[in-house]
Amino acid sequence: MHRYDLPRRALAYGIAGLAGFVDAAGFLAAGGYFVSFMSGNTTRFGVEAATRSPAALVPILLIVCFVSGVAAGAVVAERSGTPKRSVLMLSTIPIAAGAVSHALGLIALFVGASALSMGAINNAFRREGEVAIGVTYMTGALVRFGEGLAARLMGRPAPGALWHLVLWASLAAGAVLGAWVTIALPALAAWIPLAWVAGLCLATSRIERART
Repeated sequence: MHRYDLPRRALAYGIAGLAGFVDAAGFLAAGGYFVSFMSGNTTRFGVEAATRSPAALVPILLIVCFVSGVAAGAVVAERSGTPKRSVLMLSTIPIAAGAVSHALGLIALFVGASALSMGAINNAFRREGEVAIGVTYMTGALVRFGEGLAARLMGRPAPGALWHLVLWASLAAGAVLGAWVTIALPALAAWIPLAWVAGLCLATSRIERART
């Protein structure tokens, strides 16, 4: 994180907040499955497969949607001259489709589209052909923060450790907001992410124009 300037860090935090919101809304809509946290879905699959539950198919389908989104986002990012903006615009499509599906009561389509969008949006930060910052899952960010704490305890510098904690906090705050909106204002739960990602697209356009 410390290798990026402040506008790009802010963008990463904004995307992480969006991911937290979408994941919380999807989690509540899907009855305890995740749309951005595939480790959790893998555990759900393992438990349900061990108990021979037909519901084991649900996390597998969500993982397929997520991985498909990652693949699509990677192709778009690699072929675009403005990768961040292009990835965010790509992610807008399934988010919009999910919002319409949610409004029509098609919850399965809403959840699947949300997983697809969260997979794609992970490609917003790429370096040397790989995802550089995971913006929808925070295990790596927490590990780096823990490593930073260890470095400080041993008297060594830990550049960027705090930024990883802020990234986690952004996702956590988005999840709290997403859960609250889903419970208190359910009709808005799928439309707020659409407005959110549109705002991120505009911000990214400015960042990429400033870079050129």
